[in-house]
Amino acid sequence: MSMFSTGILVLTSPLHTLPLRIAPVLSSAAQVVERTLYVHLHPGLNLGAGGGQPRPVFIQPVVDLSSLITGLYSNAAYVCGHLDVRVLLTNVRAQPNNASSPETGGTGVACNPFPSPQPLSHSPEVVLTDFALQDPGQFPLVAQCLQKYTGHCYVCTPGLASVLLHPQLQKLEEEVEEGQKDDWDSRSERMETYSDVVVGGTFDRLHGAHKTLLNISCLLANKRFLIGVCDQELLKKKVLRELIEPYALRVQRLQEFLQDVKPSLQYEFVPLSEPFGPSVIDAQLQCIVVSEETRRGGEAVNKKRLENGVPGLVLHEIQLLKDAHHTEMEEEKISSSSLRSRLLGTLLTDPKQNKSHLPLVPYVIGLTGGSGSGKSSIAQQLEALGAVRIDSDQLGHETYRPGEVAYNRVLEEFGSDLINEDKTINRRALGRKVFGNKERLKALTDIVWPEIALLVKERIQQAREEGKQVCVVDAAVLLEAGWTDIVHEVWVAVIPEEEAVSRIMVRDGVSQEDAVRRLQSQWPNTQQVEQANVVLCTLWEPEITQKQVRKAWDLLQKRIQQSREGAKPPS
Repeated sequence: MSMFSTGILVLTSPLHTLPLRIAPVLSSAAQVVERTLYVHLHPGLNLGAGGGQPRPVFIQPVVDLSSLITGLYSNAAYVCGHLDVRVLLTNVRAQPNNASSPETGGTGVACNPFPSPQPLSHSPEVVLTDFALQDPGQFPLVAQCLQKYTGHCYVCTPGLASVLLHPQLQKLEEEVEEGQKDDWDSRSERMETYSDVVVGGTFDRLHGAHKTLLNISCLLANKRFLIGVCDQELLKKKVLRELIEPYALRVQRLQEFLQDVKPSLQYEFVPLSEPFGPSVIDAQLQCIVVSEETRRGGEAVNKKRLENGVPGLVLHEIQLLKDAHHTEMEEEKISSSSLRSRLLGTLLTDPKQNKSHLPLVPYVIGLTGGSGSGKSSIAQQLEALGAVRIDSDQLGHETYRPGEVAYNRVLEEFGSDLINEDKTINRRALGRKVFGNKERLKALTDIVWPEIALLVKERIQQAREEGKQVCVVDAAVLLEAGWTDIVHEVWVAVIPEEEAVSRIMVRDGVSQEDAVRRLQSQWPNTQQVEQANVVLCTLWEPEITQKQVRKAWDLLQKRIQQSREGAKPPS
């Protein structure tokens, strides 16, 4: 079966049977769609009726619908985690009880929720459905009805394909009683909805738990949805905060997702540098959506609101989604921190294309990281796996030897009083001359760094002559010195600053102040990660680091093989 980038799944089964169908339906859909899967809910939709083309209608927000959304995202994380699943709610809206209301046209059923087709961030190329064919001969009619129905609701790619998933689904033990389809919402408790709803979070790398929170908030909101997005101070204690997406990118992805889900709402995004933001002063807000984990935070918001003289918020609590793929070092729930930890050792950004001047053999990794980051231990592990390690710090010592170019230039620049009795340079005294003086430090690095780079190139050439496949340049100043043009990839080792300070104090026997000063003289983690192709972290037990390094090495071997195959002339 052909694969499509984007699809839309129209679910027609009665609401009370859908939970049984979700996993097999999503699993089948994942065989057809490879990137984005929109989900449109219309329980009871009959695509095989002979009474004309079926039309979309508004459906009521009910408690069972909230549970269905939670189950859908939970199952999606398990059976099709590679798909960006989005449950659409344009046709879900609370209706007035008055059947003769002008809004319902006097029928008790609202007018068309899609006056014109809704544009989506990604135009569907295929529509899928769980609708059950009573007769295989119905397929052309059902496919045509499905395409017209979907085209009435959403802007789709011309030539929209259609796929009926029902033949691939396992037969359900529970049969739907006739007559229940049109009465799906009458057996479920209707949800209380609110004009203004608020949530808060980091929203890094939108995942199923985020989407559940956002979707249910959209169900609850009739007018405005306020989203507080953690920034600055609130990110400092986050695990692997260096890998958290920039605030602007997180907000952009939230906007895209929410505009797809429910474009009728007014969305407001607020950066949070402290826990409460506008939630404690905005008198228009009526409801805050929390999880069992963040309920205390919601209660703290209400306490602050009462202190500020504004009414408390209704706390609507949702379930946490369990992560079926979590490891021992990860949380049991689906979380951004777990997703960030899984990025360690993987290729975050493709190597720059301007590396054509570098021979593919050996493939050169530039490994860097701040003091105390565990960079050298990672280099040693890579060496044990077969890489040639080039220690730039050791090469730096060689440049200061008598007779070397850098030796003479340093003495000319900084004075002959630096010479020891054995004619070597007193590097401690040299350090005192440049410490705290950026101009003098630059004068020194302008002399030494180019000489170290020449020695690195010599070692790489030596490895090439020996037939070595991979070199690792272990260099704390790789990025500052501008040596990225002599390596194929940049790998960065990171560690939280407080852990780095502790390690430096123990390793070097220096004070906390000296350790902090040393770190502050180097590039911060975030700046290094911006230029990294691969990131590693030694925060946890050595076994965890070893797994990261092994993972990074195995993925590297695949990239090297692919790059060399791509460089071969066609046969």
